[in-house]
Amino acid sequence: MEIAPLKIGGFTARSRLIVGTGKYLTGGEPDYDLMRRALDASGCDVVTVAVRRERLYDEQGRSLLDFLDLKRYTILPNTAGCFNADDAIRSARLGRELLEGMENPGSKWVKLEVLADRKTLLPDPLETVRAAEKLIDEDFVVLAYSNDDPVLATRLKAAGCASVMPLGSPIGSGQGVLNPNNIRIILEQLKDDDPDYPVIVDAGVGTASDVAIAMELGADGVLLNTGIAGARDAVSMASAMRHALEAGYLAFRSGRIPRKLYATASSPIEGTIAAAAAVAE
Repeated sequence: MEIAPLKIGGFTARSRLIVGTGKYLTGGEPDYDLMRRALDASGCDVVTVAVRRERLYDEQGRSLLDFLDLKRYTILPNTAGCFNADDAIRSARLGRELLEGMENPGSKWVKLEVLADRKTLLPDPLETVRAAEKLIDEDFVVLAYSNDDPVLATRLKAAGCASVMPLGSPIGSGQGVLNPNNIRIILEQLKDDDPDYPVIVDAGVGTASDVAIAMELGADGVLLNTGIAGARDAVSMASAMRHALEAGYLAFRSGRIPRKLYATASSPIEGTIAAAAAVAE
């Protein structure tokens, strides 16, 4: 079975794994070489970049974008660090302006993040919907980061978002998918009249099994950053995430066996030596 491309709006990605570009550090300093090697090992072709101006440049004035192959990767600008709709809208416009000058197709879309507070980094549902509606009016292809709330997910799709991205657990927490039933409900509701509508699990991934679980639930893709960048061996972990996504994708489409309370023998008892002896008696 082939891994089908991921389609979002007018975009097509070969890989269903979307990887972030933050937190790659060595000795407390940004390590762009490590980032590039991890991205390569992940097999991704879409990478997210926080486009707020103070986040795009390091202390040496180097731009993160200078270390990315813009012919290989489609940049997905994100509005990380925004805590109200107005800031997120300005950030999205900045991303469009930057990438249009670089002739990268990522200028046409945005990963919308509007956070409620700095402690939990959970999405603010009201501000997220408000920002989404405005950006859609401005012809952005909006991928909306949201709580694992079926009602909010339905509202974001109805507003015109090209993809809804419910969290597995809080950003950077590494807790994996805490509410699989909520993700199942979101998938059921958003795909009921549109089976191809893309739902991507975003945030909280800590290790490869978390990616596999998200895909086994039926998610169309997974977006992660810290799970790779914060690993002891980021490049090796990136490879593990890649294989886990493929395994989860294939497992979901292969159809798992139902869970049962009691055992079921893999080999039937009929025809065995013990069974034949019992019949003879």
